[in-house]
Formats: sequence, structure tokens, C-alpha cells
Amino acid sequence: MNMSSLKLTKVSRKIPQISPGDTVKVSFKVKEANRERVQTLSGLVVSAKKGASGGNFTLRRVTYGIGVEHTFPFASPSLEKIEVVRHGKVRRAKLYYIRRLSAREARLKERRETMGEKAAALEALTAEGEIAEPVLEQNTVEEEVEEVKEAE
Repeated sequence: MNMSSLKLTKVSRKIPQISPGDTVKVSFKVKEANRERVQTLSGLVVSAKKGASGGNFTLRRVTYGIGVEHTFPFASPSLEKIEVVRHGKVRRAKLYYIRRLSAREARLKERRETMGEKAAALEALTAEGEIAEPVLEQNTVEEEVEEVKEAE
């Protein structure tokens, strides 16, 4: 078998970096009879696998007390966009244990961004032209005390 005959799939650049524990909204195309529409599905990323074929991720949500899981390939042409709602703090690569937990037990803490991640995000936005000038706000303790006093 000739390696040059293999076609490598390209993952779309509009897909953000997602990892297990993230809560995401996925918009994908659904074809029904003779028309096509965009459907949105939000849920928890249970697993994400990257590989030569582009990889895939599994999304889980509980609807009317029933758990539903969908697996989406990253390289799928039916994916419109993926929006990360929040980043969950997890210590596992596969969150299959979430299946047996109740809704309250399955809640995840939110992962906090470091200053390096914020700076990288601002740099990406300035490169795209969405922000004219990046400004990192760092209030001193005195300024925060004044803001609290003004709020009271």
C-alpha cells in the first residue's frame, strides 16, 4: 500500500481546543427529507480522541432524566461550529464514571484561567483584528477596597 495514496483529513480551523470536562454547544447540520437545518446540542464532553483521521469527541447530556451521548468527528463537514461554554476541572481523560452519577453529583468545578492563557487569548484576538489594543487589568488591593466601598 502506497502511503501517498492515503488522503489525510483536515480538521477545520474554526473548531476550538476542547478537552474532557468542558461544557460545549455544538451546531451541526441535519438533513431531513429534502431540506437541511442546523441543530444545536449542548452537553458535557466525556471523551476526546485525536488521531490521524482527525479524531472525535463524545458529548453527553441528560434530557428528561435519560442520558444521551453523541459522538462527533472533528473532521465532519456537518459540524457548523463548536462553542465552549465553560471549562471543567477534571483529573481523568475519559469521564465514563459520569454515566452512573446523578445530576447533582455529576457537576464539575470550573477550571480557572491563568494569566498566560488570558494573554494568549488576547493575543489571538488582536491577531484576528477583533481588539485594537490588549489591556490586562490588574487592580491593586487599594483600588478593589475603593470599589467595594463605592458599591456599598
